[in-house]
Amino acid sequence: MSKITRIVGRAVPVVGDDIDTDRIIPARYLKEVTFSRMGEYPFFDERFNADGSKKDHPFNKPEYQGASILLGNVNFGCGSSREHAPQALMRWGIKAVVAESFGEIFAGNSTMIGMPTLIAAKDDVVKLQKLAVDNSQAELTLDLESMVLKAGGLTVKLSMPEGRRRALVDGIWDSTGLLLANAAKVKETAARLPYMSYAAK
Repeated sequence: MSKITRIVGRAVPVVGDDIDTDRIIPARYLKEVTFSRMGEYPFFDERFNADGSKKDHPFNKPEYQGASILLGNVNFGCGSSREHAPQALMRWGIKAVVAESFGEIFAGNSTMIGMPTLIAAKDDVVKLQKLAVDNSQAELTLDLESMVLKAGGLTVKLSMPEGRRRALVDGIWDSTGLLLANAAKVKETAARLPYMSYAAK
């Protein structure tokens, strides 16, 4: 299992409250059979006009290509329960999201794919977003053990539900991987259950 204790990277600021999952990934892209192309779609309608020309959006700007930490504001990821939203961000290149608060389901779905959603105070988020605008090459370091973010002389305290933090730090966030890693134990347990042996017949 992969333990996630530290994330280092540049930031992309996505300013605005209540950025919902429909804005993160429009509903028409939910029909994709797999998540493999989700990285093409984050903020699609806010990034492109109907003719395909680019709008003024941080995800389109050259200076933010390769950024791995998204800086949001209040209630980021609110709205529907679609797991495509964190998948789209992760496949674009985002490894962590720092915001003032999150939609609860979005935060849970993000944890399940190993993408931490970390809460910071409003003033600190504003400072971080300003840093990312003034210096797009600034490097941010997130430490999930000390729950501190350091960047450009700033030291910011972070928070997140302890259960989610421990899942990431201990490397037990991937439920499918956890099952596969314990496949032998699962088979042993199944063999002892009378209804499992009956079903096999």
